Amino acid sequence: MELDLDESSLAIGRIERALSRIEKALTDRANRPAPEIAAPETAGAEESALKAEVVAVIGELDRLIEEAKRG
Repeated sequence: MELDLDESSLAIGRIERALSRIEKALTDRANRPAPEIAAPETAGAEESALKAEVVAVIGELDRLIEEAKRG
């Protein structure tokens, strides 16, 4: 299956949006004052969300690379 230009553009757009969300989350985290006691459930949820974004970006990149190798 060949990846056409429209699909590639959509994949790149998804990667850009995911990277923007990751960048924003990391910036927000860095700018947030450190709490006296960190809430583990909140930190865990944020960590899981960031990991999910990274996994999504890696998946899109892997897909684009595989299609480029075939096409």
